[in-house]
Amino acid sequence: MLEKEKALDAVLCATPDHLHAYVSIMSMRAGKHVYCEKPLTHNIWEAREVARVAKETGLATQTGNQGHSTPGIRETVEHLRAGTIGAVREIHAWVPARRWNPTLTSRPKEAQAVPAGVNWDLWLGPREPRAFNTAYFPVAWRDFWAFGGSAMGDFGCHDLDAATWAFELPAPTKIEAFAIGPNDAEIAPHGSTIYYGFPARGAQPPLRVVWNDGGARPPEPPELGKFPLPKRGVLFKGEKGIIQCDGAGGAPRVFPETLRASAAKPAQTLKRSNGHHRDWIDACKGGEPASSNFAYGARLTEIALLGVLSLRLGKPIEWDEAAMKVKEPKDQSAADKIIRETYRAGWEIAT
Repeated sequence: MLEKEKALDAVLCATPDHLHAYVSIMSMRAGKHVYCEKPLTHNIWEAREVARVAKETGLATQTGNQGHSTPGIRETVEHLRAGTIGAVREIHAWVPARRWNPTLTSRPKEAQAVPAGVNWDLWLGPREPRAFNTAYFPVAWRDFWAFGGSAMGDFGCHDLDAATWAFELPAPTKIEAFAIGPNDAEIAPHGSTIYYGFPARGAQPPLRVVWNDGGARPPEPPELGKFPLPKRGVLFKGEKGIIQCDGAGGAPRVFPETLRASAAKPAQTLKRSNGHHRDWIDACKGGEPASSNFAYGARLTEIALLGVLSLRLGKPIEWDEAAMKVKEPKDQSAADKIIRETYRAGWEIAT
């Protein structure tokens, strides 16, 4: 397409995760602006390469975490930065998403006929050939590590967004993930609980972020009173109170009621969006960068993928951000194969 359609200005990538980096980098190297669905990449090395190429080319980019452009997420960030609930030391995010293939315990063995109109070899892209099975297609590929990243890969860039933005989170230094249900090197579990540890920085105390999916949820804080936790949401626990919002950029709710009644509305410090796609189109036309450009989207994706890394390794990890490695020497070989995957001949990512 890039060779034949020279007049294209921009590319929107909405393939499965394992093709995101290939499509995005090829398109940017061809001089095209790029919008790519979340997670921005399938592995951590790809996230850094996509961000690097975006910076080098100066093209307009946007990550497809649409909640980033809602008024609600901006209000949440403004409350947190203004200190409405005081210093925050703990954040919870949870989604009810479960495995698409609840009865499988590993990669399917049965070969099935490829549906008419599907180019299975092209769909596999950089992955080694395997037989087609309806367990992969169309959306259930998210269950399999070769193509997706479980519910964390699906929702992490949505529901860890407000925390990452508000506190300008770097990579965490410690991650510990627990699987809910059977899983192996091929297939993700039914759910997970993941703990992130972020060190103190300046006035910001150490921060603990807890992720739950597959039905697991945090305990209901007493500050919420009779207000029930939604099926999906984010919870910020501060010294003075709590902010709770729905997933993917929901508006903030301040608790307890006494704090909500007395707290001043924070000053509007973040520019409101004209729409997630509109902001990208405006950037393509020479306007200011979209707010979830690849520099930001790659950082958010790396945080999500570190949870996936710990989950796939089945053990806690300490992360060396500068070296892009886990610190435990005996785990490095297994981790490196996930941090930077291999690519089928002809599908190498030329950065």
